[in-house]
Amino acid sequence: MLAPYACDPAQTRGRRFVQAPAPTRTEYQRDRDRIVHSTAFRRLVYKTQVFLNHEGDLFRTRLTHSLEVAQLGRSMARSLRLNEDLVEAIALAHDLGHTPFGHAGQDALNDCMAPYGGFEHNLQSLRVVDQLEERYPEFDGLNLSFETREGILKHCSVHNARQLESSEPGGVGRRFLERQQPSLEAQLCNLADEIAYNAHDIDDGVRSGLITLEQLQAVALFDDYRRQTLADHPLLRHQGRRLLYETIRRMLSSQVYDLIAATQAALDASGPPDVAAVRRLPPLVQFGAEMRDKSRALKAFLLQRLYRHPQVLQTNGQAKQVVRELFQVYLAAPQEMPQAHQQRASAPPHAMAGDTLAVTTLRARAVADYIAGMTDRFAAREHQRLTGLQLWPQGQG
Repeated sequence: MLAPYACDPAQTRGRRFVQAPAPTRTEYQRDRDRIVHSTAFRRLVYKTQVFLNHEGDLFRTRLTHSLEVAQLGRSMARSLRLNEDLVEAIALAHDLGHTPFGHAGQDALNDCMAPYGGFEHNLQSLRVVDQLEERYPEFDGLNLSFETREGILKHCSVHNARQLESSEPGGVGRRFLERQQPSLEAQLCNLADEIAYNAHDIDDGVRSGLITLEQLQAVALFDDYRRQTLADHPLLRHQGRRLLYETIRRMLSSQVYDLIAATQAALDASGPPDVAAVRRLPPLVQFGAEMRDKSRALKAFLLQRLYRHPQVLQTNGQAKQVVRELFQVYLAAPQEMPQAHQQRASAPPHAMAGDTLAVTTLRARAVADYIAGMTDRFAAREHQRLTGLQLWPQGQG
């Protein structure tokens, strides 16, 4: 029942290391299973979204967020006759490269890595599935299919794309150089990600007390459905939690239906005959104009009221301190890292002999790999062990 422009696992561009097909699973189902069983995926349960892991048990983590993206993505893919398994694989893997402490950790690690090529979580997610997972005797990484890897790499600078192209000609970096689009499944995951985090950041923000239902009345995308909910269920005026949940549910449904309708209209208008044609066209997975504007307004509200809230900024400042100081310690003393990471940091290829900058860059990248793989609470414990500083109350972090 796949549309002609959907990714067909029988027509995959393959894996970097050839493997015999699985007898009972398609290639994309196999990718999904490898991701779910990976170490990096398990760590997502203790990596933050907005609120750090120690701030509460009910706030979203990278794991719950990834599951929500996968659920939304599969639902929309089914309606559009796209490949649900590929959408699910991309959704479950898209945040594997995120650092501890959310975007604060990423920003701090990028600053630390600025002299050594920088740090970007999308590229790190690809690095995790291509190199850092150690589960198979024949190769590093998970050896995922091209289409899953392409979807994981949502953003990429031209510089990094050229590096990817030099190591894998015609691979996942090529589209950034040729200014082409990824598959529809990858495009769908990008917007499913946006729908999911907008909704759950409202939920978590209200739960935390940092934003209120009254403040959210200024956001059309939320308040339209709040008023609809109260019109249908007047008694919810006195039940804030149920009112919030029902409003978010309606908001989510509206965005999903809008995306399906707008995307199907774009597909009907452009008529791509296959996946190759999709790559040459502008992005086709989209919201309608009104929904796109409302979504942008919601994101602007969350940026101002939640992400830049003084309490969040204070915690983010402490998180950045942890990442910066861990980086400095490990770079100066790689023996403080586990043996496998010490080997990556201190055993440069023979061709690097005498090239101090190359050796330092290799060590810095190994340090960044180690820190990026940490959970919030492990990073906090390591920081306390190495510096003697306790930035959060005992029992937290």
